[in-house]
Amino acid sequence: MAELIAVSGDITKLHVDAIVNAANSSLLGGGGVDGAIHRAAGPELLDACRKLHGCATGDAKATPGFRLPARWVFHTVGPVWNGGGQGEEEKLASCYRRCLELAREHGVRSIAFPAISTGIYGFPSERAAKIAIQTVRDDIEGTGVERVEFVCFGEETRRIYDALLG
Repeated sequence: MAELIAVSGDITKLHVDAIVNAANSSLLGGGGVDGAIHRAAGPELLDACRKLHGCATGDAKATPGFRLPARWVFHTVGPVWNGGGQGEEEKLASCYRRCLELAREHGVRSIAFPAISTGIYGFPSERAAKIAIQTVRDDIEGTGVERVEFVCFGEETRRIYDALLG
């Protein structure tokens, strides 16, 4: 079984095979984690993302990491929280599943996830963390991933992940 841990820090500085970008559907950069990843990776990332022609909610697409320590960036589009009655939980789980599929395809052994959809998209943090951890636990077998880092922005998010990972 892969090691699943919560860490605090800057996802753009992690020495893992792949980092996950909580992107918008255009994949052309934005605020939060998305903007930080685009700035750290350099302009080549934007050029690569333009060639992907966007991404649907719940899906993920891969680019090289360019100037990042990570070899790969998996761009995934999480759902906007609308109260939970519009398939938000399944779409969020799909983000994690698709990133694990990309990890298998690209030979990734270590991957770092941000708390997808919990920023401006408004997904409740604890509910999102439960989905993230359970989906990874359910779907990691056979991917070749040995280490998963859940990168927490802020102490409250870190406490949630630490408690759920026990």
